[in-house]
Amino acid sequence: MRLIIVSGLAGAGKSVALHMLEDLGYYCIDNLPMGLLREVSAATLKNQGLNFDRLAVGIDARARRAEIAGFPERVEALRAGGIDIEVIYLHADSESILRRYSETRRKHPLTDSDTSLIDAVEADRRLLEPIAAKADVSIDTSNTNIHQLRDIIRNRVEASQSGELSILVQSFGFKYGVPQAVDFVFDVRCLPNPHWVPELRALTGLDAPVAEHLAAQPATGAMLDDIHGFLERWLPEFARENRAYVTIAIGCTGGKHRSVYLVEQLAARLREHYAQTLVRHNELH
Repeated sequence: MRLIIVSGLAGAGKSVALHMLEDLGYYCIDNLPMGLLREVSAATLKNQGLNFDRLAVGIDARARRAEIAGFPERVEALRAGGIDIEVIYLHADSESILRRYSETRRKHPLTDSDTSLIDAVEADRRLLEPIAAKADVSIDTSNTNIHQLRDIIRNRVEASQSGELSILVQSFGFKYGVPQAVDFVFDVRCLPNPHWVPELRALTGLDAPVAEHLAAQPATGAMLDDIHGFLERWLPEFARENRAYVTIAIGCTGGKHRSVYLVEQLAARLREHYAQTLVRHNELH
């Protein structure tokens, strides 16, 4: 049985992660009381008429302080019982969390008549320290949107299930910031920019006219060959070190022409050896 525990600060994306896991075939339980975590096992689920070999549970600071403090011991006890467990912890800087609550106007679970939002965010961070310390993977979602977080979770989980190296190749615009949780970043702003060709400006690297324009530039092919050559040399080393996933980002100024085209071309090459190669174009969403 495989169990994924998703925890983290309120407002850091726990619900998004659980929804992605549900899409991947996991039976998901949000806000599971910590006391019930010890009862999670394949045998217990079957006794309840449930036959799930993949389960995901969400745990947050609504659990009791003493129960959170005992989280590491409970996880180790479940592992000793033969359950394959991975703990994913989501966090973000306080400014990002405050902004998200301001935008959604939702109530933070730790706020009350005596506790302001900013105090609740800091209390949340302190309360969850035992879980954060036990996490197998910690994801900073401060500058990550919903789509990016879903891709990070999917990339991580699918790679763990298959035992094969999973690769996410994403395009982005430097004017919007570098994506989070990236292993390699390649800057292609030195290539000729289709933005300055009037008939190509409104198009993207997914459109044939832009692709043809970039393919005709010698520098574009040279850049693609060099990036692919680097990855072809070093990705096997990551695989040998039991890395489950690698994230590659290619950026241009606006993230709509050069980086998009190169990501598509690079992913096509990588799929010849790495079937689990995903693509995301951050600025096209």
